[in-house]
Amino acid sequence: MLEAQNLSKSYGNLQVLKGVSLQINKGEIVSIVGSSGAGKSTLLHILGTLDSPDSGEIILHNRRIDQLKGKKLAGFRNIHMGFVFQFHHLLPEFTALENVSIPGWLAGKKKKDVEEKAIELLEILGLKERVENKPGALSGGEQQRVAVARALINNPDIVFADEPTGNLDSHNARDLHELFFHLRDKFQQTFLIVTHNEELAKMSDRILHMKDGRMES
Repeated sequence: MLEAQNLSKSYGNLQVLKGVSLQINKGEIVSIVGSSGAGKSTLLHILGTLDSPDSGEIILHNRRIDQLKGKKLAGFRNIHMGFVFQFHHLLPEFTALENVSIPGWLAGKKKKDVEEKAIELLEILGLKERVENKPGALSGGEQQRVAVARALINNPDIVFADEPTGNLDSHNARDLHELFFHLRDKFQQTFLIVTHNEELAKMSDRILHMKDGRMES
């Protein structure tokens, strides 16, 4: 489903990615692990088109997405990809429902349809009673689950998660791990996760190891 071929990326004189290739299948939960500075987050951001490679190809459903630019790229990313980061990046002035709905509204979908889907997702994620709460009234674990619902609102082909449990205590981290697998089973959702959390990595279908900008065999 998602394939990367020979990705390279440098920032000035520092080469961060050195010919990385990988393939992710639909419905897989794959973790990328490695020490700090190995290039994990850079790879995730490039695969998610938040950054561009210096060379190499990224293919999603047989389409070269590394060649998309501007509004076409932003529109494609909003529909086909979801993102969960270490820090939830929720907008503090909006409710949980509104935060989840924003990508759907940006995609031009009907407000009523988007809000119905957002409420459904929030209920699935155990936030039925928190729909009208703003982020400041939610716990850290609840905020991250709102961020997961936001990532899922447009039924993306793949969710990219960058240290999604890095800001959570062990209990909430475990809950979030289990939630990813529940969502995979329910929606056949695909996840690519960068993590230092060994427990989450071991639960994954596959673990990819990065070192010094390369994939280790």
